[in-house]
Amino acid sequence: MRLIGIAFLGVLLAGCSVFDPLVYKIDIPQGNYLEQRDVDNLRVGMTHEQVAYVLGTPVAENAFRNDTWQYVYRLKPGRGDIVVRTLLVHFENGRVSRISGDFEEPEDFFVPLDA
Repeated sequence: MRLIGIAFLGVLLAGCSVFDPLVYKIDIPQGNYLEQRDVDNLRVGMTHEQVAYVLGTPVAENAFRNDTWQYVYRLKPGRGDIVVRTLLVHFENGRVSRISGDFEEPEDFFVPLDA
């Protein structure tokens, strides 16, 4: 009877959060990992192909309107808070017109590549 009680207690404790800090949890990155130095290479007037070369293809594209590309990065660490970073690249007439999101606008953003 004592053995059954110990086994039952062990099963109950196995589900407790007491052991949670002892369990290894992996980091789960998803999406486009971008750094500010990648965004610094963007310029107004770039084409879709040039942006894809600099940043890669976006995570989310609108099939009906191809005038905004969304680069989303989400990191769920094993411990700690979830990190989400986004970059929106807006196009007008097939050329970059502006950017928005969690990154700073580059200093030379409004200097076209051919200047």
